[in-house]
Amino acid sequence: MIEEKGTVVAVSDDKIWVQTIRQSTCGSCSARKGCGQGVLARMSDGRANQVRVHNTCGATVGDPVVLGIGESQLLRASLLVYALPLGALLTGSLTGAGLWPGQDLAAIIGGGLGLAAGFLALKLLTGKAEEAARLQPALLRIDVNQAVPEPLVVHQSSTLNP
Repeated sequence: MIEEKGTVVAVSDDKIWVQTIRQSTCGSCSARKGCGQGVLARMSDGRANQVRVHNTCGATVGDPVVLGIGESQLLRASLLVYALPLGALLTGSLTGAGLWPGQDLAAIIGGGLGLAAGFLALKLLTGKAEEAARLQPALLRIDVNQAVPEPLVVHQSSTLNP
């Protein structure tokens, strides 16, 4: 189970919005300089993300919580998001090139149509409620040991007041 800590920022019916801060583990990796993931991590370190999950623990706004997603769920979601459109793009491109040999435009159009079909298939597969629920992270627990960060306070400038 992959876990991430966050803070509840909103409650809506039986769901909550949890804010997490993206962190990188690239500092402990020996391949950090030659890895594309390291570049992405440096660009996004410290940015906040918000995730909507079912409120199974009765969390309220401000509660520190722990979210989790199974490794198999993450692998399945990654394969759907990356492999399905890419496979459809390659299939469409090869089909276009096979139907009209020597025509680069046919391969390009076939690839574009294949990519569109891949995204449509992805939308249809993940649009089903039971499939979408399987790919979502879950609220594991309210983390009583996690320190709650101070809320951001915006101070008004005294020059604005008459």
